[in-house]
Amino acid sequence: MNPAACYIHIPFCRSKCPYCDFYSLRSDAASMRVYADFLARRLRDAAGFGKRWASLYFGGGTPSALPPDALKNLLSAAATGLKDTACEYTFECNPGDVTPALAALLAAHGINRVSLGLQSAAEAERRALGRRSGAVQCDAAIRRLQAAGISNLSLDVMLGIPLQTPGSLEQTLRFCAEAGAAHISAYLLKTEEGTRFAVRPPPGLPDEDAQAELYVTACGWLQEHGYAQYEIANFAKAGFASRHNLVYWNAEPYDAFGPGAHGFLEGRRWHFPRDLDAYLRGAAPVADGGGGDFAEYAMLRLRLVDGLREDLTRKRFGHGIPAEMRLAAAPLQARALLCADAAGIRLNRKGFLLSNTITAALLENIDSR
Repeated sequence: MNPAACYIHIPFCRSKCPYCDFYSLRSDAASMRVYADFLARRLRDAAGFGKRWASLYFGGGTPSALPPDALKNLLSAAATGLKDTACEYTFECNPGDVTPALAALLAAHGINRVSLGLQSAAEAERRALGRRSGAVQCDAAIRRLQAAGISNLSLDVMLGIPLQTPGSLEQTLRFCAEAGAAHISAYLLKTEEGTRFAVRPPPGLPDEDAQAELYVTACGWLQEHGYAQYEIANFAKAGFASRHNLVYWNAEPYDAFGPGAHGFLEGRRWHFPRDLDAYLRGAAPVADGGGGDFAEYAMLRLRLVDGLREDLTRKRFGHGIPAEMRLAAAPLQARALLCADAAGIRLNRKGFLLSNTITAALLENIDSR
């Protein structure tokens, strides 16, 4: 059976954001061409062996940092593995990289969804995050992509960042809506180990209560303006939920290419080491153990507004939601953190703010089944 999706990692950035813990490095055009050519061969080989994906996602790093000739070859190779023309084909861009030529190149090679890293429309907030492109560049990027025929646009927004207030957040969300975004990802800033923010936290960070207020503000504003929440941090116009990310949250199989990329095939999880040179030498992926058991499936599904459903659980595992889990849900429901009924278990907005703690409590007495 073909995996449902494929993730392709481009590990290059012009500069490293102080909050980012994804594998990326600075490099020259020649090194990027070597990597793109190597990756193109791997993708063509996979297609030659019969791999066909319903979703392709170029992430990073910064995929739009690749030289145009290298990108053209890589996009052509990736498209050989697409299941059909109706597939979701996503490409991440830094807004400042989107020239009319790049927009035309992406459209010509079948890209039908672009994710842009806005983070904030407020200039002071973007400077605090170390971001290069501002709202003006993002607006220009959107217009160029739309002119090239790519209308399925997703914008990334960060919550709980330095200097952010409910008012400035609404300004950012309004910018996204007025620009025509079909999808908005709104993530709370996490200080990840090994990042510059972890070593030296920036001044002006909202405290925990303020972060919660910003999350609730974002959820409410987006709902009022036609963006339905379907996952903890993801909101979309009708029909524009990310099909690729839903593969992850449904614990379906997916391929992965590139250093630092993680995959899930035939019930086993694995990753490539975060080492570009090793990847170019053909290093094998590292096994991460089994995946797709009930506990993992429940943990992932509880990220969704749809939650852990009784019918889907029974269909996949041959049993419904365990009684122990429903018993653990009762006091959490009494605290108005979730809804547990015959249809399943679903966290609400308040519960999403405590999702890790709630999920751990629900699964405390559950084996892998």
